Amino acid sequence: MQHRRQFLNTLGGAAALAALSPLSALAQALDQVKIMYGFPAGSAGDSVARRVAEKIGGTAYSKNPGFVENKPGAGGRIAVETLKNSPADGSVLTLAPVSALAVYPYIYPKLSYKPEDVTQVSIGAIMFHGLAVGPAVPAEVKTLKDFLAWAKANPGQASYGSPGAGSMPHLLGALLGIRSGVDLKHVPYRGTVPSITDLVGGQIAAAMNPSGDYLQYMKSGRVRVLATSGKKRSPYLPDVPTFTELGYPDVTSEEWFGFYAPAKTPAATLANANAAITAALKDKTVIDSLALVGLVAHGSTPQEMAADQKAEFERWGPLVKQIGFTAES
Repeated sequence: MQHRRQFLNTLGGAAALAALSPLSALAQALDQVKIMYGFPAGSAGDSVARRVAEKIGGTAYSKNPGFVENKPGAGGRIAVETLKNSPADGSVLTLAPVSALAVYPYIYPKLSYKPEDVTQVSIGAIMFHGLAVGPAVPAEVKTLKDFLAWAKANPGQASYGSPGAGSMPHLLGALLGIRSGVDLKHVPYRGTVPSITDLVGGQIAAAMNPSGDYLQYMKSGRVRVLATSGKKRSPYLPDVPTFTELGYPDVTSEEWFGFYAPAKTPAATLANANAAITAALKDKTVIDSLALVGLVAHGSTPQEMAADQKAEFERWGPLVKQIGFTAES
């Protein structure tokens, strides 16, 4: 992520300035805030929404803890579309992966919202994706190079699952296939859990998913993670190399979940929301609970979040074109 070091260095100061600014004092605290999340309860991103919701009560933003409404379906698009039509008073937020705003516009020609229909509040957490193999792949396949050689020699079995068509893991796997010259057949699932279930059960050879979702299966030896998508190694998988290290520099993504508000939300309300959310993300209990699902708690200013979203949007346009995937393809 282009500004990550700057984010980390300025997080505390940004939150304090927002909390103390005269602008934020103009907005009265809401009774309660609803945070929509476009995927099922129990998933990694859901943890971000719930941990932050628990902590924003008793702040200048909200008198009471928030509550989470899961609106799964359409790869998270339903929650963003619902936010677009919600009251622009800070009472409703959506937690969404950056791909919903930066990549989906290229994939879904009839997308029901535009990025400018919502506004950035704060990044919530960063995730790293990883390629893992299961029992369908011989035990002697221990590296990415081994897997690609095996996949080339066994094209009928060379498949990888992902949480869904058009998801970031799907696109990363497709890029790996293009860059390596190996035909990796994509198998879309309705979420991470069924993808890993089939991986562990030997129904598919490999899977690309958020790397934290593999942790429990790695401990039991049921899956082997061969590479991760970060610019640097995942703090949860320090022994696993990145795709960049292995010669695939554009198979890179440090995807984040971010908090969004309706586009016309007043600046004073956004300042209060940002201060409450970034403070929650610095809480040790929140940091530790997100670490359990392989996420790095991480706040930002709205401006930093918007800049990074723009950079992702510009980066993925030509890559999606190279991959050649749209929802109608």
